[in-house]
Amino acid sequence: MKFLKNFIKWIIILFGFLILVLFITDTDYLIKAVRTIYLNGHTTAFLKDYNYFDTQLIEKGTPQPWPYHKNYNSIEETENLKQANSQYGTIAFVIIKNDSIWFENYYDDFNESSSTNSFSMAKSYVSGLLGKAIMEGHIKDLDQPVCDFFPEFCSGLAADLTVGDLASMASGSNWDEAYYSPFSITTRAYFYDDLKTMMLNKFKIVDRPGEKFVYQSGNTQLLAMVLENATGQKLYDYLEQSFWKPLGSENNSLWQIDNKSNNMVKAYCCIASNAKDFARLGKLYKDYGKWKGQQVLDSAFVAKSLKPRFAEDQRYGYGWWLKEVNNKPFYFMWGHLGQYVMIQPQSNVIIVRLGHNAPKHSISTFPKDIDIYIEEAYKMLDYDKKT
Repeated sequence: MKFLKNFIKWIIILFGFLILVLFITDTDYLIKAVRTIYLNGHTTAFLKDYNYFDTQLIEKGTPQPWPYHKNYNSIEETENLKQANSQYGTIAFVIIKNDSIWFENYYDDFNESSSTNSFSMAKSYVSGLLGKAIMEGHIKDLDQPVCDFFPEFCSGLAADLTVGDLASMASGSNWDEAYYSPFSITTRAYFYDDLKTMMLNKFKIVDRPGEKFVYQSGNTQLLAMVLENATGQKLYDYLEQSFWKPLGSENNSLWQIDNKSNNMVKAYCCIASNAKDFARLGKLYKDYGKWKGQQVLDSAFVAKSLKPRFAEDQRYGYGWWLKEVNNKPFYFMWGHLGQYVMIQPQSNVIIVRLGHNAPKHSISTFPKDIDIYIEEAYKMLDYDKKT
């Protein structure tokens, strides 16, 4: 019994020492990471993790439900699509043809209104809000220096950093885009309770901005801070006013923040919504910024966003990924674990896939499931034409 008491005492001392070390080294965010992720049976962020973070409400306005296609749900998933959906844990698969719901299916106890984490699909919204801020005169253009908003970026290489560099992932920063390392700045940002201070202290420009594409979530976070300074609004309010209500979203949404006190959105990720409401931004870009006859977003900005900025790496425009599949050009929103809104404008097709997992891949390559979802959706659409 004495041995057991001493053992428990030393365990408590050890844990206390570890916690003290975490606070001294400014890595106490790991406590929240363990509590939120690992104690819920996960090894990375997950679809419903927004329930464990502070959030801000994005309210819907007057809902504009998607119309249903005359051939709605008349074709079943192909066997290859069923296999991929099962293997990677799809929870929503929607095909929108000619702005009408042509096919939809939901899995694993999720439904059409279930909210799940957008992860990095949020970056497309933030880039769109940059276009809106330019359209409304809050920001001059893509070439406006970040220095105009934060003096911390007025010297050295940082003085050349522009808002367009942030939107196109060309800041030249030191950001480490590592999702599974507990000590990376990406992990820190996900659990840290003062994002603005963290960005101003740790986001450093180490290479000349505007010269090459390097995907870094910190770019979008800093862009969000610029947008809040420029517009005088919290970003969740600006999203609600600019897109969520005007595009007729059918459900309220939530955007994760660092905490209620600092109230800074995790702009690089973490909008909780559903497949059909996520698809609305895809339709807005497909229609070059028009919605119900109104020019919600400048068409020239949309066109520029959907073209690669750099000839050396044509995977990215301004907030949107670019890929050709079977000789068809697609642009898409892409989030961790395989959250996709994929648009093919010539076919007038939008494909949305949300789910628990995606194939393993490096940050420099596209995962193979993108091609599977697109190819199998088009097989379904082609079969519909023949019947």
